[in-house]
Amino acid sequence: MAFIAYYFHWSHKEIMELEHRERKKWCEEISKINRNVNGEKEKKNIFDVF
Repeated sequence: MAFIAYYFHWSHKEIMELEHRERKKWCEEISKINRNVNGEKEKKNIFDVF
């Protein structure tokens, strides 16, 4: 939850209203964004969830 809240500035309520599957998907998307911003393709970012 903190991962999503930090990057998207969503409230606790908004995040908790998501199904677990949706929260997991958003974590994956945030990790992809971070890899692209950092120019990383193969290397894992320490913040990657998956």
